[in-house]
Amino acid sequence: MGVTKSGPEIGRPVLIWGAGAMGGCIGAAMARGGMNVIFVDKALDHVAAMNEKGLGIEGPVEESVTPVRALAPSQVEGTFRTIFLCVKAHHTRDAMVEVMPHLADDGAVVAIQNGLCELDISDMVGAHRTVGAFVNFGADYLGPGVIHRGNRGATLVGELDGAMTDRVREIHDHLRIFEPNAVLTDNIFGFLWGKLAYAALLFATALTDDSIAEVLDASSYRETLIALAREVVGVALAKGVSLEGFDGFDPEAFRPKGSLQMAEKSMDDLVIFNRGSAKTHSGIWRDLAVRKRTTEVDAQLGWIVRIGGESGIPTPLTHEVIRQIHEIERGDRPLCWENLEDLRAVL
Repeated sequence: MGVTKSGPEIGRPVLIWGAGAMGGCIGAAMARGGMNVIFVDKALDHVAAMNEKGLGIEGPVEESVTPVRALAPSQVEGTFRTIFLCVKAHHTRDAMVEVMPHLADDGAVVAIQNGLCELDISDMVGAHRTVGAFVNFGADYLGPGVIHRGNRGATLVGELDGAMTDRVREIHDHLRIFEPNAVLTDNIFGFLWGKLAYAALLFATALTDDSIAEVLDASSYRETLIALAREVVGVALAKGVSLEGFDGFDPEAFRPKGSLQMAEKSMDDLVIFNRGSAKTHSGIWRDLAVRKRTTEVDAQLGWIVRIGGESGIPTPLTHEVIRQIHEIERGDRPLCWENLEDLRAVL
């Protein structure tokens, strides 16, 4: 890994495509840092509020209102060298159809998303026009023009092939305006796969109405949750991925047939990390319980089931989490602790 020394190029405009939780926080920081940022979002009331009142960030990390320029996708003109794609994982391909006409031939899409969206993006524009990113801060879209940021978390960026190019160093400088401790890595997929294992745990916590920390701390379901994370890690290892840890998540602790003591220690560290956040519930839970909309479950955990099947790695717990999330989305299953009982029964 390396950290660059040069400062960002301020004048050249960048697009933040998707001004929700992640895009809003990152883009607002860049704009306050003097960068020429243009926000793009399909929610017209959000676009109007940002243009009229600025983009507000609330929460314990910061309280700010930043004057910004925001557009609907149909209003974007011209091409750009750097586009930060910050939409939900399951909206990646649809968003990329709109993004592609505005991506310069020598430009890059930076995937500020959950899951393995880099694979979808590179399939559409090529790996040479795709940059991977990893973020683990907590944030929520509260309403038009307002984002809640609950904590700080690991932020990394890297070329898909691990190369240390001038463009990824520049993008790293951009991200350091948002998170001064952002890291430039030569193993971005190691972090993305690690976060998939953590994401599996977050989807499991969203099966209940309780907080992330309370579910991860529940001794009755520790064995089940550890086994769930180990499924994902097992698939990653079968793919030859060298996993990386972050914010209390230690992938070594979740190796199949690994040390239970190590896994318990990592779970305890994750509880501590989440108790320190003002964002008590995951965005997954918010989609299910508050916004009543489809989650990213297929776009994230679907990769595990598919790749696991190709590699001959069974993923029954991951499959069960996906099934339950879909039932909750349809209104056929309530959010409750009994869902974890059903998950544990799979063991």
